Amino acid sequence: MATVEHPTETLITLTPPAATKIKELLAEEPDGSTLVLRVAIQGGGCSGFQYGLGFDSGAAEGDLELELEGVPVVVDPFSAPYLRGTTIDFLNTIQESGFKIDNPNAVSSCGCGHSFTVAEGEEPGDEAAYGCGPGCSH
Repeated sequence: MATVEHPTETLITLTPPAATKIKELLAEEPDGSTLVLRVAIQGGGCSGFQYGLGFDSGAAEGDLELELEGVPVVVDPFSAPYLRGTTIDFLNTIQESGFKIDNPNAVSSCGCGHSFTVAEGEEPGDEAAYGCGPGCSH
């Protein structure tokens, strides 16, 4: 298991409602083929980066492995610095339903909440492609 650079600093936090929903979704996976939640950032989206949440069969080489609220979580080393301090919640209200990501590293985000921008000088070079990501409506 890879370790986090700053052990006193939390990489990602799952709220109890998010953990419950993830466990429900994991239980629905056929044959138990999905073992972990993968949290990542990807180039693209209205604001530069977009979040990626998905299930994976396990950790890849170099991934940070976490156990959050009883949920196994992996984060690739590229995404980890951009996600440090992030909280993942699950909302189920009349106004909205779904996962909500609160990232203290994001200096701005698009209206849909699926993409974000980090402070100047913290973005990767040509890797970020701009444009509206999934979930955005313009």
